[in-house]
Amino acid sequence: MQERLSIWERVAMVFSWREVLGARRQLLSLLLLTLWEAGSGQIHYSVPEEAKHGTFVGRIAQDLGLELEELVPRLFRVASKSREDLLEVNLQNGILFVNSRIDREELCGRSSECSLHLEVVVERPLQFFHVEVEVKDINDNLPVFPMPVKKLFLYESRPPGSRIPLEGASDADVGMNSQLTYILHSNEYFTLDVKRNDEEIKSLGLVLKKLLNREDTPEHHLLIMAVDGGKPELTGSTQLIITILDVNDNAPEFEKSIYKVRLFENAPNGTLAVIVNASDLDEGVNKDIVYSFSTDTSADILSKFHLDPVNGYISVKGNLDFEETKLYEIQVEATDKGTPPMAGHCTVLVEILDTNDNVPELVTKSLSLPVLEDTPLGTIIALISVSDRDSGPNGQVTCTLSPHVPFKLVSTFKNYYSLVLDSTLDRESVSDYAVVVTARDGGSPSLSTTVTVSVEVADVNDNAPTFAQPEYTVFVKENNPPGCHIFTVSARDLDAQENALVSYSLVERRVGERALSSYVSVHAESGKVFALQPLDHEELELLQFQVSARDAGVPPLGSNVTLQVFVLDQNDNAPALLPPGAGGGGGAVSQLVSRSVGAGHVVAKVRAVDADSGYNAWLSYELQAAAGGARSPFRVGLYTGEISTTRVLEEADEPRQRLLVLVKDHGEPVLAATATVLLSLVDNGQASKISSRMSKEATNPNLALVDVNVYLIIAICAVSSLLVLTLLLYTALRCSAPPTEGACAPGKRVLVCSSAVGSWSYSQQRRQRVCSGEGPPKPDLMAFSPSLPAGPFSGDREEQLDADAGVSTKVSTF
Repeated sequence: MQERLSIWERVAMVFSWREVLGARRQLLSLLLLTLWEAGSGQIHYSVPEEAKHGTFVGRIAQDLGLELEELVPRLFRVASKSREDLLEVNLQNGILFVNSRIDREELCGRSSECSLHLEVVVERPLQFFHVEVEVKDINDNLPVFPMPVKKLFLYESRPPGSRIPLEGASDADVGMNSQLTYILHSNEYFTLDVKRNDEEIKSLGLVLKKLLNREDTPEHHLLIMAVDGGKPELTGSTQLIITILDVNDNAPEFEKSIYKVRLFENAPNGTLAVIVNASDLDEGVNKDIVYSFSTDTSADILSKFHLDPVNGYISVKGNLDFEETKLYEIQVEATDKGTPPMAGHCTVLVEILDTNDNVPELVTKSLSLPVLEDTPLGTIIALISVSDRDSGPNGQVTCTLSPHVPFKLVSTFKNYYSLVLDSTLDRESVSDYAVVVTARDGGSPSLSTTVTVSVEVADVNDNAPTFAQPEYTVFVKENNPPGCHIFTVSARDLDAQENALVSYSLVERRVGERALSSYVSVHAESGKVFALQPLDHEELELLQFQVSARDAGVPPLGSNVTLQVFVLDQNDNAPALLPPGAGGGGGAVSQLVSRSVGAGHVVAKVRAVDADSGYNAWLSYELQAAAGGARSPFRVGLYTGEISTTRVLEEADEPRQRLLVLVKDHGEPVLAATATVLLSLVDNGQASKISSRMSKEATNPNLALVDVNVYLIIAICAVSSLLVLTLLLYTALRCSAPPTEGACAPGKRVLVCSSAVGSWSYSQQRRQRVCSGEGPPKPDLMAFSPSLPAGPFSGDREEQLDADAGVSTKVSTF
């Protein structure tokens, strides 16, 4: 801070004040940018200790390249490893200032370097910065002596030049503020001696300038002052009271003035550290020596070491912690038992060696959770800091991740790591990860610690709903009730929550002249398909449409499935009688019959059609018994509808015969219609005249009938072929997919057949249909050979009638 002010003072000599302000901003920005690039993203500030509340430290937001208006929205925050209330940031102007009293000695002790390490975190997107604030020492601590008054006893026989060691003062400051100089007020017997040894430890002592005379001066009072190197200078003092003793003139002397020893921390109690040895040139009692710690020895040393007063053994009796104290300086005295006693002094330096006794510490901060599965690679997920109280290799920590996770650790700063996304995420495969971070030091044996970071993967809408199969076949009986449930579609979405919420809808299209939605509907949530109106097989045999499944994601995804709804026929149409000829009306057939015709002669034919299909359209003819139980000379073909004689007509037969022919289908329930045939019996002469006239009138109808029969045969063959192909296709579909049923009543096994000429005149012109019943499909096909009538009075009709009446046909099961 002082250097920066001096720079601005120089600039002020050249520029005006306004120019100085502009130049200061530009130079400060350039200086901070240079420090940023050179320091790998770390900003350095300095502040003196004991600074007042509100003291300016730095424009941290500007130096980090952040806009003031984005500090609050991006959750700008500052954290410190030590006390978090020492420094604070004003979010209105982005200035870092002193929030509470900073005592450098409390933070860092006597360490030459003292810094506050701040971690600045902003989110949206997640960023972090490292800021180092150096706390500069000020001269705020006085030099302090161990004792304000110290008493010494010296023999008057002590030779000039001998040195009496003293405990120097200590200053809690560092640097020049702790450099002490000592001043002794003028005295004719003593002078002050200050020495610096190889261990950078000042040794303070008094040097005797001339012989002492107890009779002249039995006691000397000296004042020693310690002055530090700070500005302004601070001083401390101690008073020495030296009592002059008589007699014993040889003090014990140690083999070494300084003993150096090394011990590993956590050494067990009783471990021998060093043996000090002193000797005395006197004789007798004056030669016996007792070892003791100096009276100035601190309570900490006394709690850690024990000195044997007889043998001089110094052993461990308390816990030695390298992280607490790295070096112990112990003052040892050897005192003889003379009168007065004399003492020798030495210094024992105990260096504590580090052992790997501290486990690394892991701290995770600023977790960006949960993580979207489409998060781009390289995104920072979490910040991790590591530390180890040990030193050297024991304090060097490396971090690793558990294998087979889509993350990696990136070292961003000393002892700081970022957990970064390394490969793509798929929530449908793995929805959460337990990432194990292991920190291991370089000690031997190494120590490690682990922390588990739980990373939850959030869903995005990346999966469309899917159906089990692309197409379904549904069979529904006609005449179903309105609103009947015919099928249920179901789609599965692998996503979660609203992204997996599937709704169903129809893919609208036209079915003939009407919209698809007038036939069927689908429930948006359950996927149930309903028939909105009764379906008519004769109107619509196959209804094919698509159902769409769409999720609720943003943007929504969807897929379609095809439904083929086959409308199964029911016997809901009674046989319909065809008019007897062109221009004929009603169901009555009138015919003249010669009494001379033989047995088996075809005299008339009843024609009928059925709008249904299959068995429901297969017609049979039955002649109802005459009134009174009289036996009729006529019969009707079971499947042809041809009326023929059963015997030779007699004179006794009624001239006018009224026959009732019952036409029935084979459906359930059976539906029927009744045809009335009026036959007039005439003699041969009348028959010839009428026959010639009728033959002319019947020429064209007979020819037309032959043409119709040919067309009917072709239609029967075509319909049979379509039936075989449809059954083969349906069998293949049933084998490849489970059978599906509608909610309407299940269909029965139905026989699909073709009849003789006349029985399927209407249904043969319709498209062949497929019926499905319960259990394995076993539709039967029954085909009948058609007969071609030659004319109304053919002589060989009896043989054809017998062949028709046999209903002899092969039944095939598919």
